[in-house]
Amino acid sequence: MKFICGSDEHGVPITIKAKKENTTPQAVVDKYHKMMGDAFKEFGISFDIYSRTSSKTHAETASSIFSELYKKGLFTEKETEQYYDESAKQFLADRYITGTCPRCSNPNAYGDQCEKCGSSLNPTDLIQPKSALSGSTPVLRKTKNWFLPLDQLQPKIKDYISSHKEWKPNVYGQCMSWMESGEGLQPRAMTRDLDWGIPVPVEGAEGKVLYVWFDAPIGYISATKELLPDSWEKYWKSEDSRLIHFIGKDNIVFHCIIFPSVLMEHGGFVLPDNVPANEFLNLEGDKISTSRNWAVWLHEYLIDFKDKQDVLRYVLCANAPETKDNDFTWKDFQTRNNSELVAIYGNFVNRALVLTHKFYNGAVPAADIYTKEDLLVLEELAAAPEKIAASIEQFRFREALSELMNVARLGNKYLAETEPWKLIKTDATRVNTIMNVALQICANLAVLSEPFLPFTSQKLAAMLNLTSRSWSNASNTDNLSAGHTINKEELLFEKIEDAVVEAQVAKLKKPEPVVEPTALPAIKTATSFDEFTKMDIRTATILEAEVVPKTDKLLKLLLDTGIDKRTVVSGIAQYYKPENIIGQKVCLLANLEPRKIKGIESKGMILMAENEKGELCFVSPVTSDFTNGSLVK
Repeated sequence: MKFICGSDEHGVPITIKAKKENTTPQAVVDKYHKMMGDAFKEFGISFDIYSRTSSKTHAETASSIFSELYKKGLFTEKETEQYYDESAKQFLADRYITGTCPRCSNPNAYGDQCEKCGSSLNPTDLIQPKSALSGSTPVLRKTKNWFLPLDQLQPKIKDYISSHKEWKPNVYGQCMSWMESGEGLQPRAMTRDLDWGIPVPVEGAEGKVLYVWFDAPIGYISATKELLPDSWEKYWKSEDSRLIHFIGKDNIVFHCIIFPSVLMEHGGFVLPDNVPANEFLNLEGDKISTSRNWAVWLHEYLIDFKDKQDVLRYVLCANAPETKDNDFTWKDFQTRNNSELVAIYGNFVNRALVLTHKFYNGAVPAADIYTKEDLLVLEELAAAPEKIAASIEQFRFREALSELMNVARLGNKYLAETEPWKLIKTDATRVNTIMNVALQICANLAVLSEPFLPFTSQKLAAMLNLTSRSWSNASNTDNLSAGHTINKEELLFEKIEDAVVEAQVAKLKKPEPVVEPTALPAIKTATSFDEFTKMDIRTATILEAEVVPKTDKLLKLLLDTGIDKRTVVSGIAQYYKPENIIGQKVCLLANLEPRKIKGIESKGMILMAENEKGELCFVSPVTSDFTNGSLVK
């Protein structure tokens, strides 16, 4: 099995972001690829490879597949009318156009899809379309593109999807509705008039790139090639391979219809065996929106809830919108932590370990005679792995997590009913058996928790001095042998107070500070050219960034100047978050005399521009691949 993922870096939102930040798409994707990769690692999400669609391998793979389909005569070359922004002087890709959905009247639908009702759209379907670039009403102009004839391929696609009635009802139902409603599937352009993406490998297609949802799913193939250059085909071309896509509902059409169509027509590849897509997860009753700051930012969570990655993992899994939309609230986050993780899981483990140290100096006691109740508990414990695995195999992760918590509940109930803290005074031999059973439950929890709560699993295993967490041992009821010494107990979870979650809700609604505009400063008195040439200004790249402790304005930056790597302290923390500027190109006054700021030696100064509102922005090269260390003249 291989777990493949990557950054989809050719979407239109990338180009919009680049325009807003006055930078290049490559600079944007470089920054966010690192940020997302780091966030996955910090939350214990481990891929065999986390690749990206801006890689050379991916460009070659996507181009090759398009070329093969082109040679087979699959695509229909058509001149169509496409929306054009006369203010921005460019054709608009689907996501550059917003308007009212003709099916559900959502006023914020995109030109390719309505995220409210899930309908697949063409830009010309929108009512009152607007350009996302200028806000103006676009006009229709003729342009040539290459279309995938989904209308002709519909019988094949329908047969394929009909053979997978085991798919989630929301996935299967959505796919069938696209084919059975209205006129069914319609041809869809696989090329776009854009300058960011993979160039269309066809003569006469200059200035066009592959449609992002043609090339993005191919990223799974190219990532496997990067990971296994000599054996990738056994995963993608063997009949016994299973291809599973874990996605959100807004991407169902691309993974269940467009990508399988491409693979079928190319030939030789396995098709997706299952696509267990989730529905939408809202936040505090409203749709998540990064632009409105209506979101939970993972890097901020790690600061506000230090070492509590598993709490968020637990709550997200327990609330996963597996078949219908669901809602994340901070109050529910608090309740699940306090009432489930602390009161059930943590309470059981803590009591079992505390009593083991109190009664046996940390050594696992030998079991004596098992009662009927003991045997029932051990039987239920041994059955838990199969139940959890069955739920996981059916992609019912909420159910699997619930089965895990049932093991903790089993232990909690067992100790509450047997009361070894009382029984030790009258029947120490019986308590030996009770504590042995309780510790076996703890050991199995350490194994069973790993897919859901990896940090908790690791911490519990360390406390138990458990060297192996192999799933094959999860059904054993003797993972801790008599006499085995466990380590000192630690709290696995901590109670979260009202004030903590209230602060998180308040952060969502916190208004942006209003800065009153001030006049631009007058130009300073003249200086000589000789004085100017004394300044050594170089291009550089920010490699690392962190807030200087006990300050609000200062960031400590590590810069690659092309000549050396140096630390610079810069007063930009009010305008830039550290994680958002990794990979940012800057201009550096390199020969400024070093000085200590808050005990940190700063070697140089980052050049910034300041507008009339007092806002700062980087002075940087427009070209993201400009060589570090280049002189600014």
